[in-house]
Amino acid sequence: MRADNNHKIAVLGAGSFGTVIANMLAANGHATTLWMRSEKQLQQILDSGENAAYLPGYQFDPRLAFSTDLQEALEGADSVFFAVPSSALRVVAKHAEAWIASDAMLISTAKGIEADSFALPSQIIEQELPGREVGVISGPNLAKEIANYEITATVIASEYDSVCQRVQELLASKYFRIYANHDRYGVELAGALKNIYAIVAGIAEAMKVGQNTKSVVLTRSLAEMSRFASKLGADPLTFLGLSGVGDLYVTCSSPLSRNFRIGLALGEGKSLEQAIVDVGQVAEGVNTTKLVKERADKLGIYMPLASAVYANMFEQRPIQESLRTMMVAEQNTDVEFMVKPNER
Repeated sequence: MRADNNHKIAVLGAGSFGTVIANMLAANGHATTLWMRSEKQLQQILDSGENAAYLPGYQFDPRLAFSTDLQEALEGADSVFFAVPSSALRVVAKHAEAWIASDAMLISTAKGIEADSFALPSQIIEQELPGREVGVISGPNLAKEIANYEITATVIASEYDSVCQRVQELLASKYFRIYANHDRYGVELAGALKNIYAIVAGIAEAMKVGQNTKSVVLTRSLAEMSRFASKLGADPLTFLGLSGVGDLYVTCSSPLSRNFRIGLALGEGKSLEQAIVDVGQVAEGVNTTKLVKERADKLGIYMPLASAVYANMFEQRPIQESLRTMMVAEQNTDVEFMVKPNER
């Protein structure tokens, strides 16, 4: 049965972020279905009233519906949130195409880059589900903190004002605020790139570096991200907002970040394979590091931190050696994108 506001919403993917998004939508009075692949996960949720695998203790709004039937979840939905890992997004979008309305609004929450095409999640959605309005949610949004009702802000990015406005209306609450941005490519690219630097920050934490060094890591990470993104056509000023420096700060400083925990394990001397086993969940930054390093080399973009963590993960070079190489490399300017005096 639809809620009074007459919206019907499907959230595809019952990981941490998909779970909190679906629950917030239901709590706001929208008829929402959370779809998942696993019958076992569905039964556990129905039995306990919580998603114990990802957010133990987080109680669901009683109005939220659950399903493993993709057709059931999608039919009649005017808004669809894709919250599956980026590596599964294309397959899910292909399967969903038969039941998604031609005028449905499509929102991606994934943060990653497709290996073969270098496509971002919303671009994959556009390719598989053409002709629909698309948007991206990205920002400093640790699901466990949202589940604890910590004050949180995010970005909805789309070239369509209608998408930005609807997402703001659907999700806004006393503890969750949504800001609009029209640089969808820049916002989405920031969400992918920051995962690389969360790994770097985790390594630095394991090495017990001082606050001076941490500040170097954070600011040079932001410089690398904006340098790479602007070369690919994004607005570098986007990286000064929530999806850039905001998300970067959170993932570089919180043990709740999977990518940060990968870096911690690497900094303790573990192999990449051991680090992945330790974390136990998908860490998008591993694949992103490889793809971005290769693309940066091809385009001649200077990215010493990304190169250092790449050398550690994929070439088995000690991280200390890679960081020393960075420190003796050419010294660039502090801020690369500045307003000229006559433009102020």
